[in-house]
Amino acid sequence: MAAEIYLYRYASPLGDITLAGDGEALTGLRFEGQKYCGADLAARWDEKELPLFQTTVRWLDEYFSGKEPAFTPPLRLEGTSFQKEVWQLLLAIPYGSTCTYGYLAAQLARQRGLTRMAAQAVGGAVGRNPIALIVPCHRVIGAEGSLTGYAGGLDKKRYLLELERKGLSSRL
Repeated sequence: MAAEIYLYRYASPLGDITLAGDGEALTGLRFEGQKYCGADLAARWDEKELPLFQTTVRWLDEYFSGKEPAFTPPLRLEGTSFQKEVWQLLLAIPYGSTCTYGYLAAQLARQRGLTRMAAQAVGGAVGRNPIALIVPCHRVIGAEGSLTGYAGGLDKKRYLLELERKGLSSRL
């Protein structure tokens, strides 16, 4: 039997965000209407307020106020082992920083003892990140700094990167 999935809606400056969790850990955070938006949840979810969601809302409120949250809600990343490796690399990208798909591919190749890995394969895993914002896939950019490939839309990616830049500059 599949685990019960609970949903919660959060109103962000960029539109509604759906949080999904199993009661103990966050399993999804997606902008409404984004690519890969969890249509598979429809048959087995219940909308409910949980301490997990209160913690995640606190994280989102801090983030959207232009601050780097000093904590991370409990996460349960569900995917293939390759996807999970890529998502762990995303978690290591510092607030306000960016890196390229090629950089992530080279880093993953080194971890696996390979000479190279296709940036496209990494891009596919980045695009299927189930927990947007907290697992910061918006910080991954194309070669030469181009904004490319954000399941929530490039307008949201631009906004998030600018929000983080402003957050960093306000610390100085």
